Amino acid sequence: MSSLIAWILRAIPFGTIIMYGAMGEIVTEKSGNLNLGVPGIMYLGGFAGFASAYYYENLTANPNPVLSVVIALLCALIASTLGGLIYAFLTITLRANQNVTGLALTTFGMGVANFFGVFILNGSSYSAAPLANKAFAAKIPVLSGLGTVGQVVFSYGFLVYAAIVLAIVLFWFLSRTRVGLNLRAVGENPATADAAGINVTRYKYVATLCGAAISGVGGLYYVLDYNQGIWATTEQIEALGWLAVALVIFTTWKPLNAIWGAYLFGMLYWLYQFLPSLMGISVPSYATDLIQMVPYVVTILVLIVVSLRRKKENQPPASLGIAYFREER
Repeated sequence: MSSLIAWILRAIPFGTIIMYGAMGEIVTEKSGNLNLGVPGIMYLGGFAGFASAYYYENLTANPNPVLSVVIALLCALIASTLGGLIYAFLTITLRANQNVTGLALTTFGMGVANFFGVFILNGSSYSAAPLANKAFAAKIPVLSGLGTVGQVVFSYGFLVYAAIVLAIVLFWFLSRTRVGLNLRAVGENPATADAAGINVTRYKYVATLCGAAISGVGGLYYVLDYNQGIWATTEQIEALGWLAVALVIFTTWKPLNAIWGAYLFGMLYWLYQFLPSLMGISVPSYATDLIQMVPYVVTILVLIVVSLRRKKENQPPASLGIAYFREER
């Protein structure tokens, strides 16, 4: 029982990181833009949030935890939105290839974060923002102490619960509001939406920027909560970014599916660590990477099944990845 609880406690925070990345990409792709720069945007959001909290803690005599959270969130949102703006300008205004632009943005985001991160590390292997970490990882008072239920359900930072609420809000927005339906129309057939009086360029820009901002929060959560407020020059955020892109396909572009899908990915990713205690199966060291590939294998299987069934509601937006030329309408 204790191993199962430990497995869940490891899977839910891990899943929350990729849930933010996936939800941001779902919003972007609903407009018809395929942004493969999610890993780079998560890098930008994570570094900007950490750097702002780090300097606030070290340059202020009596830093306030709440203010530290606000500053980190604000800076992460600004940095990731700027990353989205770069992508939007290149692909929407200049009509550059979306796949190439997204991959370039991933490299750009990683490079910028690691370059400026050198000044914070200052020769060390890592730097930390303990005050921000304590604020972001704070558990719900009283409820987190209610036995096994409290330990499993209420033992996480506020961004875990914010991710679930955001998924529900996005579902309602995309399926119940006029603006959300217009956004989906832009992603399905921008020419028809344009003819109906919908400003295609505006919707694409806003969706791309909002999607990037949401993805950036995933990077922030990784650094200041999941990674205990520590910044180090590793490529873990990039790996999680690609897992978030895979999660978009797994969820068939539905925000609500991102909730259970993200936690399932988390369970599968950490399966190798808990198999020995749960089932008495020893996992050789060389099989660890193979087991961690399971979420990607599951995504491929889902993609095959969805493609064979050809249900309209489970397909990506019809104009996904295709630049819109109004002159060809």
